Amino acid sequence: MRRYSVDMPVPQEDFRPGRAARDAARRAADLLEVLEVDRPDLEKVAEVLRAHGETDLGDLSREAVDEMREAAGLVREVFAAVDVDQAAELLNGLLARHAFPPRLTTHGGKFGWHLHVDSEDDGPWGTWLVTSSCLALAVLLADRQTPPGGVCASPTCGKAFVHAAGGSPQRYCSPRCATRERVAAHRRAQRDQDS
Repeated sequence: MRRYSVDMPVPQEDFRPGRAARDAARRAADLLEVLEVDRPDLEKVAEVLRAHGETDLGDLSREAVDEMREAAGLVREVFAAVDVDQAAELLNGLLARHAFPPRLTTHGGKFGWHLHVDSEDDGPWGTWLVTSSCLALAVLLADRQTPPGGVCASPTCGKAFVHAAGGSPQRYCSPRCATRERVAAHRRAQRDQDS
């Protein structure tokens, strides 16, 4: 089973510091999108996992997806943090409740060495999601000294996203949502002016 924590094995020639944490944080945001519905679709969850490099999904069951849905609710709180201090406090709390001492693993030699903070290589999916996501988000917070992610400010969206490095604070998950909100604000202003 290929369940990575912060470090998703990357060929040495492609290694760039911070890449593994960003990739794992993006995986968390993408999983939140498909898990935060009343009854998450098992195949949609599997598609997201495969898109992020998970190859052995043999034990991904309805029960596992329900576990992951519960974990996603915990992780969403970190994305929704209003400032770096709140994000750090939430991450510390989740790591204290769910994580185990950091350890390096190769999954029995199948992959390169990478870091885990869950209890075992093939542990429960929900535990894996909360621990790997929190570890990745904590690395980004420590690296950037800003909240690692956010929740789209568009009232019609609400999708979790990972902050891009540098630049001004990101409020929207995508340029599309930002543009849609700018156009809506412009139209409201025009209507108000015409009234």
